[in-house]
Amino acid sequence: MATTARRAPAKRPSIPQLSWRTPQPAPVVLISGPEDVLAERATAAIREYLRAEDPSLEVSDVRADDYAAGTLLALTSPSLFGEPRLVRVTGVEKCSDAFLAEAVSYLDNPQDGATVILRHTGASVRGKKLLDAVRAGTGGGVEVPCAAVKRDSDRFDFASGEFSAAKKRIAPSALRTLVSAFADDLTELAAACQQLISDVPGDITDQVVERYYGGRVETSAFTVADTAIAGRYGDALIALRHALASGSDPVPLVAAIASKLRSMAKVAGTRESSGALAARLGMKDWQVDRARRDLVGWSDLTLGMAIQATARADAEVKGASRDPVFALERLITVIATKAPFGAQRPHR
Repeated sequence: MATTARRAPAKRPSIPQLSWRTPQPAPVVLISGPEDVLAERATAAIREYLRAEDPSLEVSDVRADDYAAGTLLALTSPSLFGEPRLVRVTGVEKCSDAFLAEAVSYLDNPQDGATVILRHTGASVRGKKLLDAVRAGTGGGVEVPCAAVKRDSDRFDFASGEFSAAKKRIAPSALRTLVSAFADDLTELAAACQQLISDVPGDITDQVVERYYGGRVETSAFTVADTAIAGRYGDALIALRHALASGSDPVPLVAAIASKLRSMAKVAGTRESSGALAARLGMKDWQVDRARRDLVGWSDLTLGMAIQATARADAEVKGASRDPVFALERLITVIATKAPFGAQRPHR
């Protein structure tokens, strides 16, 4: 009787995996992954942690790709007065042979009072021998994963965490608007969160976010999408013209509509609880609830028609048409009226 071969389980790192929001110092700290915003936060948090313990902390920066032999040992060795040392190493994914050899050797004998942060973006396999050694536990290290923030739900979690960490309340709808406004740039989203946290004395409302960031392209895009999907044809056209007049590009406008229609299609016809469905689809509970509300008045036929119209408009605003504004207006008309373009016009 034939047997089915079982795949060996993935090997897990044997060192502690720490959140980038609450990292802890260790002789060696591996900050891995492509998201620089999270990596910078983790590095800053470790520095502040060490500085709070001893203000005399010596901080040094090293580039692994432009490395002078002997630098790592020189910077980590105890000084005359025994101050703690923090050495921040960047570019490990493109490190020189000299650095790689010395760093691997360093793991066998980490210096007392020294913390070495190794930043590896994962952009290449360069330095794999060093990463494997750290993850195997050599040197008493820890790892701080900084995975890419790509999905809307990940950006929402990031922004929500910013306000929670600052013990600042923000209305869910205001948070959604803020995340939509900076959907393509986590650095700008992080800066916007910190600006609101530092500038606004009380709770952060829809009106506050609109006052600060109402002119953002993506915010205007989702306003257009919301009004069109809700069937408010006149309001949707006015919102579209306002967005275009304020400098919005047609491409993100179509992208916002497509994003909402995709969410609607995912939840259409499902009867699971919001929590169970969100977990299965990689969404947040509020996203499922919003998509279900958006589906009121829609059928499989009209939703399919809207998705096809959006695909056509997407191609047209990216160069398939000489008149992207007309393509947008036609799309808004189809979605807001839930009817083929031209069916809205009275027959003569």
